[in-house]
Amino acid sequence: MLSVFVRSALTKYRRSWLPGQAVVRAMSSSGGAVSPYTTLAISHPAESVTHVELHRPDKRNAMNRAFWSEMVDCFNEIAGDPGCRVVVVSGAGKVFTAGIDLMDMAGDILSPEGDDAARIAWNVRKVITKYQETFSVIEKCPKPVVVAVHGACVGGGVDLITACDIRLCTQDAWFQIKEVDVGLAADVGTLQRLPKVIGSRSLVNELALTARKMFADEAKSSGLVSRVFADKEAMIAAALEMAGEIAGRSPVAVQGTKVNLIYSRDHSVAEGLDYMATWNMSMLQTQDVMKSAQASMEKKSPKTIAFSKL
Repeated sequence: MLSVFVRSALTKYRRSWLPGQAVVRAMSSSGGAVSPYTTLAISHPAESVTHVELHRPDKRNAMNRAFWSEMVDCFNEIAGDPGCRVVVVSGAGKVFTAGIDLMDMAGDILSPEGDDAARIAWNVRKVITKYQETFSVIEKCPKPVVVAVHGACVGGGVDLITACDIRLCTQDAWFQIKEVDVGLAADVGTLQRLPKVIGSRSLVNELALTARKMFADEAKSSGLVSRVFADKEAMIAAALEMAGEIAGRSPVAVQGTKVNLIYSRDHSVAEGLDYMATWNMSMLQTQDVMKSAQASMEKKSPKTIAFSKL
């Protein structure tokens, strides 16, 4: 169906599109980290690529109170930024993250407010749903998110990475659903997303119920990550290269793909197809289709095309 659509419009499109427009935009001159946040470092290592780094290296990137709100603000800003097409997430220092900062978060968790059991429970629920949004906002962001994990990824770190679209890790990385060891069930995303990431429900149950560590090779074989690298430097380089490949494609196509992949994950095939048809009834009218078809016929990379911001 798409090929028919392309052929019928290509001739008309050639008249209106100037070949000189198909140029690669210059990389951002600002590659350094500039951040309004206390727990995150934000940089722009390449055009249309945003790098979000967990940045409490002296605390093993433990997730304190500020982190939970700053992630929401950060990804809401990214979602609305037409200049960003893809995100890379990584951790500063020796590990990706040690998980929740229990010392800083103890008040919210252990001393909830309320005059009776019902009110205490109501307030606890409000706190939990607020923390859930910290990682759901990653999934809701239409820009693809590539996460690069090195060293430890514990507790809330697993919640975070399972909300991302592509997961990479180093050979020394390890993952642990730590919550049962501290007396609670994981409640901000792991138990809901990990079963849809890993094909084996038995393995998910084992990891969640025993809190044992999963190392890089098992993470790769189980599907938690798609690639394993020798060290952090090689992994970050590969993550940025991958981000560049994604950023070089039509943002209409890329963001539509992410939205529909997530929708289809949570719905039947029939529902997913119906949603896709409704989505593309408007999205196929973009000039990006014609630009991409033209480049393909001329055996050029999509990265040579100057796509409009979205």
